[in-house]
Amino acid sequence: MKLVDTSIHNPVSVIVGVFFVVLFGGLSLFRIPVQLTPDVTRPQITVTTVWLGASPQEVEREIIEPQEEYLKSVEGLTKLTSESRDSVGVVNLEFSVGTDIDAALLKVSTKLDQVPSYPDNAERPVIVSASENAPPIAWIVLRPIRDDTPPIDTLRNFAQDYIQPRLERVPGIAKINVFGGREEEMQVIFDGRAVAARKVNISEIAQALSAGNRNISAGNFDEGKRRYIARTQAEYLKPEDAEKVVIKYEGDAPVRIKDVAQVLYGFKKRDNVVRNKGDETLAINAIRRAGSNVLKVMVGLRKTITEVNETLLADRGLRLEQVYDETEYIDSAIGLVRQNLFVGGALAISVLLVFLRSFSSTLIVALSIPISVVGTFLMLVLFGRTINVISLAGCAFAAGMVVDNSIVVLENIYRHRQMGESKLGAALTGAKEVWGAVLASTLTTIAVFLPVIFVEEEAGQLFRDIAIAISCAVLLSLIVSMTVIPTLASRIIARVDTAGSNPKKVKKKIEDLSTHGGLTRGLTNSIASFVYWLCGRVSRRLVVVFVLTVLALGMAWSLAPKTEYLPEGNRNLIFGIMIPPPGYSTDEFESVGRFVEGELQKYWEANAEDALEGPPLSNFFFVAFGQRVFMGAVANDPLRAKEVVPVLQRVLRQIPGMIPIVQQSSLFARSAGAGRSIDVDISGPDLSKLISLGQRIFGQITTLIPDAQLRPIPSLDLGNPEIRIIPDRDKAARVGLTAQEIGIRVDALLDGIKVGEVRRFGNKIDLTLMGHGETIKRIEDFQNLQLSTAMGSGVTLASVADIKLIAGPSQINHLETLRSITIQVLPPQKIPLESAMDIIRTQVIGPLAESGELKRPYGVNLSGTADDLTRTRKVLQGDFFLALIITFLLMASLFGSFLYPLVILFSVPLAAAGGFLGLFLVNLFIGFQPLDVLTMLGFVILIGVVVNNAILIVHQSLNFMREGAMPPREAIRESVRTRIRPIFMSAMTSVMGMLPLVLFPGAGSELYRGIGSVITGGLIISTIFTLFLVPSLFSLVIDAKASLGHSFRPNKQGKNA
Repeated sequence: MKLVDTSIHNPVSVIVGVFFVVLFGGLSLFRIPVQLTPDVTRPQITVTTVWLGASPQEVEREIIEPQEEYLKSVEGLTKLTSESRDSVGVVNLEFSVGTDIDAALLKVSTKLDQVPSYPDNAERPVIVSASENAPPIAWIVLRPIRDDTPPIDTLRNFAQDYIQPRLERVPGIAKINVFGGREEEMQVIFDGRAVAARKVNISEIAQALSAGNRNISAGNFDEGKRRYIARTQAEYLKPEDAEKVVIKYEGDAPVRIKDVAQVLYGFKKRDNVVRNKGDETLAINAIRRAGSNVLKVMVGLRKTITEVNETLLADRGLRLEQVYDETEYIDSAIGLVRQNLFVGGALAISVLLVFLRSFSSTLIVALSIPISVVGTFLMLVLFGRTINVISLAGCAFAAGMVVDNSIVVLENIYRHRQMGESKLGAALTGAKEVWGAVLASTLTTIAVFLPVIFVEEEAGQLFRDIAIAISCAVLLSLIVSMTVIPTLASRIIARVDTAGSNPKKVKKKIEDLSTHGGLTRGLTNSIASFVYWLCGRVSRRLVVVFVLTVLALGMAWSLAPKTEYLPEGNRNLIFGIMIPPPGYSTDEFESVGRFVEGELQKYWEANAEDALEGPPLSNFFFVAFGQRVFMGAVANDPLRAKEVVPVLQRVLRQIPGMIPIVQQSSLFARSAGAGRSIDVDISGPDLSKLISLGQRIFGQITTLIPDAQLRPIPSLDLGNPEIRIIPDRDKAARVGLTAQEIGIRVDALLDGIKVGEVRRFGNKIDLTLMGHGETIKRIEDFQNLQLSTAMGSGVTLASVADIKLIAGPSQINHLETLRSITIQVLPPQKIPLESAMDIIRTQVIGPLAESGELKRPYGVNLSGTADDLTRTRKVLQGDFFLALIITFLLMASLFGSFLYPLVILFSVPLAAAGGFLGLFLVNLFIGFQPLDVLTMLGFVILIGVVVNNAILIVHQSLNFMREGAMPPREAIRESVRTRIRPIFMSAMTSVMGMLPLVLFPGAGSELYRGIGSVITGGLIISTIFTLFLVPSLFSLVIDAKASLGHSFRPNKQGKNA
């Protein structure tokens, strides 16, 4: 091979090439973006439409249904869902993976433009892509540090106008959101008696305020050399401007706003609760731009927070405090992987030193680790990937694998030196002889990742980083083994071995390197002799093949656990979600928050945990808005975050009437509360029947999976209290009232009517017409509500309308344009997701379908993580068989035969059994590790790794048969004798390189521990038993060919095979 020859005779060029790889790889390490996990593209678009004061039914009928009618035909759409809530409608569109999100945004916008009309006071739909709804990298609270600071709930506008823009300027920040507080507005508060006395109605006041608050361009004209622009300017700059507006004339006397109302600056009605460790606060989160370096973004964000605190906020007695930082977990996770990489590399080098018993030869082989790993960073940059826990875990796995090729090449060079060849000759011949086997081993390892790289599902996008990292590292190790290893072996070892030594010592040292003393020599000879004995009789070989194959399949069948989706991780953030009864008020939510804070206060104030039932907390927050309540807790010790879950569950279960859901924040959750869950979607036209079905399914799942947490979305209750006012048209007409005037009057007294916008300090705020806040405090007040008529008299609301108290839905969800209710099931950790799915499918949905209750248009479907698991598992199964086919074809090309690759593939069942055994032992002795889809990837990787040992045996046997003219039985024995040491060295270095990933717990270890246990267990089992299975099966194949009349000694091209 010219590459080996050129490298040996041009050592300087080889060294320069190594320097270039290390140099550019090191530079790439400092330039490549760093983040927690790979960017997972989820093509989703959200359309939000606000219609203040509208009920869920009105939003559904007037907003959601017209939008869905047009959006359901958007090209590439895979799932269409919607939510109709009080005053807001939200449509969620999910697209097939690989969809151009910009093109999809354009298509969605075009379809929305086709919607004929919206209600008069509904706002324009807002279209947002999923990237803007990504999980935040930081949470920040605004808190007062002086007693003279204004109430914190009045600072929302200040935070949005001054703090938010400053933080959004940080490079890499995509969006800053502000939560909590009340927005400022200019309030026009009318006096009902004055309105009646002046014979005006609310509509006239609203129309006058709106018409008088206008700046209108009047065009331009020329006079001489100048052009003048004319403008009519009448916007309200202060409350006095609005007070001067004339509503109408009574005779010659004008009726002004100030005659019937008071105008002042105020704040909107409170509709949210945001608390942090017992204090009311404003919460701010930061979302980074996709592809940015989260560590650099966080440094910039911290710096800006410090600047804002020292300049903008210092004089105002305020301070920003960061309460959650994703980079703490990232630093810990990446630090752990980096540690595992160094420890694994050190262990692999130690194994080399034990086997080689020479510092110089160990150094030669060990060089392949830094060269290959550092070079991999360069390849990651070229492929547009990032440094994250997944890609670094791939590098850590590769640290033990990249020495395999170098071991095979170096060991063969020693063997040729032992045969008496010269230094250069041994290096050249030894490398060339194993070139085919090394190339085949490398290609099979890389080939198994080809199907993985092209998987488009969410999990496939995670696989891509580890696939690229390992493939690049192994490919670089092939180049190193064919260039660097022969070059150094022909020089460094020669000088070290010969300096000051006589030929007998040199020969003795070579023998020691080759056999590693009497004990190793005896073991090698014993195994080779046993293989020779096995190959003596057909019955022995058949028994070995049958027993080992059945044993492997039996182990795999008995030890294979049920499957999970993606690992949850161990992020230090625990979420609690409360499902309240419909109709809870903001004040009630605040009292719930105060109760929870009272129960948990000792955990964040504790100096010691002796008296605590769980770990101390460093932070706690409580948020409620609309009918949504959630809270979050952060532990002092990140490794004890899981222990916070039972503490929070115990507290939340004390709150009557609410359904608590407590879970650890998942690394791959799309939103708070999402993650490892099964969504049971019940869809159909009638909401009452959906609720009935939902209640039955809820109860059955609670019984069948006792420790599961169940969350109904949106609710299993139609008890949202609603005051329904039905005007009596005849009675209203007699006093000069219309249904519109009645509705506007009630609206003004409750929420206020937005009649325009005004500017204050350069920023827009609402202009709101409202009644006195004390007018309606109880349900009975609606009966006696005074309405002014055009005749100047007053009538009660009860005299012109029927007032009914009814129960309605708090939210209406749609799935594919049909009404739906979802029961979100969070199984306990010890019950695999697949098992929970089987229980729900066979014992809940099955009986319902058989009873006939799920006839069209009603239906039940499993979605969420369960749907993702089903889809990804099918893809992985296909990839597994595709990897087998690719590996088979590559080996068939190498051996020039379609029979010999079948022999080698018999080592795969052994590896699968070892993989399941490794996973079983990890669960038994280290900690809970499910068979998630990342762990499943380990079995695909095993195909490309475990066949390498079998390739060495078969390839070397064929070499002996072709070139040494040995009989097959002796060739197999000598192949085992000569290849056993590199096989064990390769396996041990790979195992030791991956062992720290399996043994060391910490942040992010859940992502790769399963893969490590599968590959480690598979390598150990397959390495041991392959030495007996492959020779036995190989000799059976040769004998079978001979008995069929074919020559058992293939020529060099392998054409007789």
